[in-house]
Formats: sequence, structure tokens, C-alpha cells
Amino acid sequence: MLEDYAMQCLSCEEDYSLGHAGTCEECYKEANETKEELKTEIDALKAKVAFLSLLSPVDNHNPSDTDVILVPSDESSDLPSLTVPAHKVVLASRSPVFRAMLENDMEERRSGTIKISGVSYDALRAFVDYLYTAEACLDDQMACDLLVLAEKYQVKHLKACCEKYLMARLNWEKAVANYAFAHQYNAKQLHDAALALITDNMDRLSKHEEYEDLVESNPRIVVEIYEAYVSKQVNTAASKKSSNKNSKKA
Repeated sequence: MLEDYAMQCLSCEEDYSLGHAGTCEECYKEANETKEELKTEIDALKAKVAFLSLLSPVDNHNPSDTDVILVPSDESSDLPSLTVPAHKVVLASRSPVFRAMLENDMEERRSGTIKISGVSYDALRAFVDYLYTAEACLDDQMACDLLVLAEKYQVKHLKACCEKYLMARLNWEKAVANYAFAHQYNAKQLHDAALALITDNMDRLSKHEEYEDLVESNPRIVVEIYEAYVSKQVNTAASKKSSNKNSKKA
């Protein structure tokens, strides 16, 4: 009989005969109730985000109510700069750097124009759009471009989003470039993940296609990689030694 066949619930660890695979009836019902509660909370958060999101002037074909324009300056392009319209109040509320520009008696406040160097129009457009909607369509290049802007203008949420995207796609081919990039723009999580991947594959480092370029362009970073590797080896050796001592005592 089914009633006579007892199993142990993975949740409460009590024996049960009626229920679902791995879960007793009581825990199953409780899990379903929790699932419904979480779904309700998620729906409420989505509704709140939708309510707080603003209509981005980037996608508005009639941005006549905007009061500031951002001008990208991409030195790699000879084309005339396109401009990105925005609202001062939105920029100031999203970025302490923009707030300082627009609330103090600075040129940007007086002219209504903010020039941003070293950025493409597409990246600046995506950046401003994110300030309104908290959404961005990312690829590797756009994630890097937006992380640079997020670091420069102290938009922490965007920086974390871009860093998470790059970490999810981190592999050996990208490790050296990502490490150098993260080092330059203070992306600590990406920095640590890339460094761990490199130090786990030190026998392959000198053969990496970007290694020689890094040696010439930023030898200090190469030194830091080797220092991290040596430190890791020392810690591993110390851990093994301690483990062996504990085994002998036992």
C-alpha cells in the first residue's frame, strides 16, 4: 500500500507517505503559497518600475520639452556630432556628477549643453535612455562603453548591470583584456574574476595574443598578475601544510 511506503521530506526531513516527489503534502502546500506570494511581489515591483520609468526623449520624436542636450565627441569619427536631448532634472537625479554640473554655476548649466568626450553617439544615446528607463540592450562593446560612462558619471546601478553582463561572458580569450579594462575603470568584481581565471592558467598567459601588447602598454598590470599568482601559490602551500599538520594530529 502507498500509505505504508514512507519517504523523508527534503524540506522538513520528516517521514511521509502522501505527498509529492521529495516533499510532504504540508511542505508542498507551503512552497506553493510562498511561490504565489513571491509572484505577487514580483508583479508589484514590475508595476512600480513601470510607473517610475519615464518616457525617454531619445525615442520621442518631439523632444521639445527637453532643456539640455548632450554632445558626444568621438575622436575616431569625422562625422558631425549628433546630439542627445534630455531633461536637467532627470540627469541630476540619476548622477551626482550631472547634479554638480547643473545645480552649480557651471558652463553646462548656463549653456544647456554637456559635451562628453571619448564616446560614440550610440553609446551616449543608450546611456541617456538608461537614465530614464533603467533598461539597456547590451553586447560586449556596449557593456564596456556604458560601464565607462557609468563610472565617469557615478551611475552605480548601470555599472553593476554592465559588470554582471561582462562577467557572465568571461572566458580565457577575454580574460586579459577584461582584466586590464576592469583595472582601469574600477570594476572590482570583473577584475577579481578575470584575475582568478588568469592565475589558474598561468602556463598559457605568455601565449595569449594580447599578452605582448599588455607588456608594452601597461607592464605594471603584468607585474600585478604575477604577484597575485605567487601569492596564490604561497597561500595554497600554506593551506596544504596546515591541513597535513591537522591530519597528523588526528
